[in-house]
Amino acid sequence: MTDEPADQSDASGAGDTHGDQSAADTPSHRRTPGGGVAPEARPIEPAAPEEFGLVQAFWGDGKGKTTAAMGMGFRAAGHGYRVHMLQFMKGGADSVDDVRGEYNAIAAMPGFSYENTGHYGWHNMADGSREEDHESEADAGLERTQALVAAAADADLESPVALDSDPESGVHMLILDEILYAADRDLVSPGAVCELIETKPPNLELVLTGSHAEPTYLEDDADLISEISKQKHPIDAGQRARSGTEY
Repeated sequence: MTDEPADQSDASGAGDTHGDQSAADTPSHRRTPGGGVAPEARPIEPAAPEEFGLVQAFWGDGKGKTTAAMGMGFRAAGHGYRVHMLQFMKGGADSVDDVRGEYNAIAAMPGFSYENTGHYGWHNMADGSREEDHESEADAGLERTQALVAAAADADLESPVALDSDPESGVHMLILDEILYAADRDLVSPGAVCELIETKPPNLELVLTGSHAEPTYLEDDADLISEISKQKHPIDAGQRARSGTEY
């Protein structure tokens, strides 16, 4: 007489992961945000964040500071929050096309807008640009930022903001790309950056990027400070900026 294989399940389906109990109804799946159901894309509708208001800063000699900030901006816009990015010092170089991929992507994203106060070249580099131009445009960028922060203070950020509205109507997230670089170059004073933080409304998320030098002046004011450190970069081997990765 031979023994038959033990039955791993009974009539009730116990021990059978494909029984009457669906995978989405198991204890482990019930602990996930979607209850075990994979998330799907939904139409973007205006919404208001419940927990915005922190200050985040990304600095360092590695690639990815602007990329991190824009990625967060796209995530916020995907939730229906109003996002605006103002770029300091981002004029480009002769290795960069006149069209940046991020601008095209932002233009196609509801609720995400941008503006650029830079021009060709970088401050204090022999690239043919004039230093006085960098200084005047950094000043203009700071004034514009102050106006946007004041507009956010006047807006009701606890309510949805129209996705096609001007940033002067208020935004939930303001990205100041390369403002830390401008501060490092003394084109914008560190004190002015701290004043922006101190005067912003409590529910405006502020994101600051730039600079290879540590912004120690932010230690008491920023909620998150991340150093993007270079371990290896193809530019050191002569690789120029590439379409789709750097611009």
